[in-house]
Amino acid sequence: MVFHPPVAIVAKAGDAGKYKSGLSPVNMLIRGFMAGAYIAIGGALATTCFTGVAATLGAGMAKLILGGVFPVGLIIIVLTGAELFTGDAMLAPMAAFIHKISWAAVLNLWVWVYIGNLIGSIVYAYIMAYGPFTGFSATGVATVNAFGLSAISIGLGKVGYVGGAATWSCFLKAIGCNWLVNLAVLLGICADDLVGKFFGIWFPIMAFVSSGFEHCVANMYFIPAGIMCAGMLNADQIATIGADKLATLNYVTMFTNNIIVVTIGNIVGGLFFVGILYWVTFRKEIEALK
Repeated sequence: MVFHPPVAIVAKAGDAGKYKSGLSPVNMLIRGFMAGAYIAIGGALATTCFTGVAATLGAGMAKLILGGVFPVGLIIIVLTGAELFTGDAMLAPMAAFIHKISWAAVLNLWVWVYIGNLIGSIVYAYIMAYGPFTGFSATGVATVNAFGLSAISIGLGKVGYVGGAATWSCFLKAIGCNWLVNLAVLLGICADDLVGKFFGIWFPIMAFVSSGFEHCVANMYFIPAGIMCAGMLNADQIATIGADKLATLNYVTMFTNNIIVVTIGNIVGGLFFVGILYWVTFRKEIEALK
């Protein structure tokens, strides 16, 4: 496998950020839509594969399986050129540091890609909620199956960060997440061949998901999928979960209890813990390459 030295990886990250920042808003939006859907593909697959595992193999194995299949989304994104906000949280600032692009250009990329990610994630959540996660009663009435119940459980967990300590925990999980996500992006840049990119991306993403970290774009899928599935619950299922508990799962709490805090944490994880630290570390070598 062919791979590049660290200084070359950082330089290539800056080049990638410069290219991405120069895209048209429509292009950013479309590529963002695709990336949101691709992350949702990984989230939907993870939801399906880990359902019921904890009861038989334990919580640790369930998390490992969840993390083991989720990386398909970022692998597709990197290999097909889609735009993911959490990756751009590091790549665009790298371009500002190395190529002196304006921070207005960085913010422009972030905004359009973020919107595209949100739309793509919700569209795929709709496909999953009313497709594979839907079951039918003997009379043909739509309800949710075991996978839909898992989606609801995940969604409830995502909006359960209430109070200062919980919010701080959510913020730290978001930092850890995008630290690992952007290491995966750098490892994807490091390799020139398909196998190298695959494994370079897979391991850090598996680590972040299995560790229980929080990813804003993934949550743009997980929470809406849970909300949509919750709307199809029958009376017995509502009684089992609890109507009051289900009431906390909505599009307001999606943002107030999760997405806003996670987005900020993801920016810190990508911008500071990868972007700034690697730029400071390899600044002199990159200047020499110029």
